Amino acid sequence: MFTLLIVIIGLAFIFDYINGFHDAANSIATIVSTKVLTPFQAVVWAAFFNFAAFFVSKYIFKEFGIGNTVAKWVDGNFITLNVILAGILAAIIWNLITWWFGIPSSSSHALMGGVIGAAVAHAGGFSEGGVNVVNYAKVIPTFLFIFMAPFIGMVIAFFITILIVHLCKRSNPYKTEHWFKRLQLVSSAAFSLGHGGNDSQKVMGIIGAAMIFYEGTKGNHMDFNQFAQQYSWVPFTSFLAMGLGTMSGGWKIVKTMGTRITKVTPLEGVAAETAGAITLFLTEHFKIPVSTTHTITGSIIGVGATKRLSAVRWGVTVNLLWAWILTIPISAILAAGVFYLLKIFL
Repeated sequence: MFTLLIVIIGLAFIFDYINGFHDAANSIATIVSTKVLTPFQAVVWAAFFNFAAFFVSKYIFKEFGIGNTVAKWVDGNFITLNVILAGILAAIIWNLITWWFGIPSSSSHALMGGVIGAAVAHAGGFSEGGVNVVNYAKVIPTFLFIFMAPFIGMVIAFFITILIVHLCKRSNPYKTEHWFKRLQLVSSAAFSLGHGGNDSQKVMGIIGAAMIFYEGTKGNHMDFNQFAQQYSWVPFTSFLAMGLGTMSGGWKIVKTMGTRITKVTPLEGVAAETAGAITLFLTEHFKIPVSTTHTITGSIIGVGATKRLSAVRWGVTVNLLWAWILTIPISAILAAGVFYLLKIFL
């Protein structure tokens, strides 16, 4: 069992790393598309602040609330190491598929679908009591924010853009663009902090669920906060793996996020990233894991909508929405299949 736990921890960090390069586009798409930084400079910038989010979560928020939520997506009675292993493997598979095709789907929802799908399979399916697997108090807010996070980001970005345009309407256009290129460094850093604080904790939550289960088999019962204190290397390493993954980049998704939804100027980049950062910090405060992909996409759409609704390439956006909707059920089905395969060999 200990060997299986080590495998799960290793795969969780691999997922974290993949999440980093899969979601690198979220932090740097606008700053690259507006040519404020080169792609290499941008990923180094984003990676640093993704890791720095560890200190924000630990010393400003003073807890890892999102990790605690993720660890409780599934009722503890249905959590086993096989369930967690199947969930992680399914999420990795879906992440790699969407990365390969340049689809900015949600790593967090892939993980949620994977863990729930594997747990339902472990329970024997919905007809055998699998309906009781889901901890609805934790899952429903996460599910609702599939739609709420991009909407909040969109609304905030819309009003920030309107406000900035109004304040700068008499300014020299050349000087204004120069200043907003500099401000993009700040806004992208803020969004990277929000991204690191949100997504790094998801892997931490999965590792926490596995380790709490393992300690329970030895008679050592602990809650998530005790786990985070006793195994302090887990949160630190989770944020570090996210930062390293971000440095690897995800150029196909950068192209989709930075150029195909709508054309973005430095001013609009600042508005989108600021709106995304505000949304992520709010959701971390309320301990709701959200998709950073959904959040920044909604923010970019909000910016585009200030010009005219036709400025948003709705065909691309509809394809993204389909990817968002399908992520959880496909990940769940993949995880159920992986769980049954593991059952044969483990």
